[in-house]
Amino acid sequence: MVSDEKQPNENDHKKLGKELGLFYVSDLVGKGLPLFTAKGATIRRELERFIVDEEIRRGYEHVSTPDIAKLDLYIKSGHYPHYEDSMYAPIEIDDEKFMLRPMTCPHHFALYLSRPHSYRELPIRMAEVARLYRYEQSGELMGLLRVRSFCLADAHIICASEEQAGQEIEGALDLIEYVAGVLGLEYGKNYHYRLSLGDRSNTEKYYKNDSAWEKGEALLRALLKKRKSNFVEGLNEAAFYGPKIDVQMKNVNGKEDTAFTVQYDFCMPDRFDLSYVGEDGTPKKAFVVHRSSIGALERIMAFLIEHYGGAFPLWLAPVQIAILPIGEKHRAYAKEVFDTLKQVGIRVEVDTSDETLGKKVRNAKMQKVPYVAVIGDKEMAESSVALEKRDGGEKIVVSLGDMLKRLEEEIAGRK
Repeated sequence: MVSDEKQPNENDHKKLGKELGLFYVSDLVGKGLPLFTAKGATIRRELERFIVDEEIRRGYEHVSTPDIAKLDLYIKSGHYPHYEDSMYAPIEIDDEKFMLRPMTCPHHFALYLSRPHSYRELPIRMAEVARLYRYEQSGELMGLLRVRSFCLADAHIICASEEQAGQEIEGALDLIEYVAGVLGLEYGKNYHYRLSLGDRSNTEKYYKNDSAWEKGEALLRALLKKRKSNFVEGLNEAAFYGPKIDVQMKNVNGKEDTAFTVQYDFCMPDRFDLSYVGEDGTPKKAFVVHRSSIGALERIMAFLIEHYGGAFPLWLAPVQIAILPIGEKHRAYAKEVFDTLKQVGIRVEVDTSDETLGKKVRNAKMQKVPYVAVIGDKEMAESSVALEKRDGGEKIVVSLGDMLKRLEEEIAGRK
């Protein structure tokens, strides 16, 4: 008899995260506050290094701002009270109120205002992988997809004109599509675009400026059409300060969430008086684009765990290769191989247990390790290894140098 009870999807990131030892949620620490093991932290670190290096290559300036700020900052930006229900309660310190930050934009605007700027400097692309805190309702929390503390690959681009803002939005979409491609995600198959619009009649939720809303939404719609991108429109899905293009993905259970986003902001330049000195020597109002290139590291990790079924490509795998000595007499050479790989930054483990070779291979494959290198008498005599891929493909005997070259090329190519 088949049970009507719904079984968890084999690729559910919560299930795989536990089986592969990637993250853990402790009741003692709190709901929605995942703890990452060394393996889980490795994936986060690789994603962060990848996106920071790529953004710097594309002209972004990476900055660092604090996780806490005075409540006055969020009142000025309008996030408080717009998002008061999803912000943590103020903390009183020395008769002043502070907040754990739910977003970085006010911090970046304060940094922009630290000195005057000329039109020659614009656009300024200010980026940060920032720790944010939002109070998600208990019923909404889910694994790494919905959490209360997360790191967002965020950026704010200060532009000199609407035309320049349009160019930067296109550049942000180019970056997002490149990132998605490197991560193995296909447009139309693994993600799609949503044009998120405001509601002119909802003045409580949205900044009141009808003409700016019309212009901003028309700009984003025209850009998507120019790129020949298929998209859906979502009414009442915009940020309070302007419309946005959201990159939508579904988890293995069919629920859709926003992974990345590009937003056009006509509100903050007014609230913060964001300006620059124009070519004629007079102050001009700036234009702002918000964007997230890889989204929250926690959320993209959840999508990737499910997308790959835990079998990450080599560059992202927590353990990239397992060294399996057949017997005790092969362990000294296995340690030499381990040290050689470790020295060049390859993530490697040695199984020195007394298990049979077959059991060692099965254990490595259960942990989704991309490569195993078996060492026996022949390999020890020839200073080689018997290399086998995770998917059960070719088994080849290669020299230590050839194995190293193969691994380094595959990692560098992020294949």
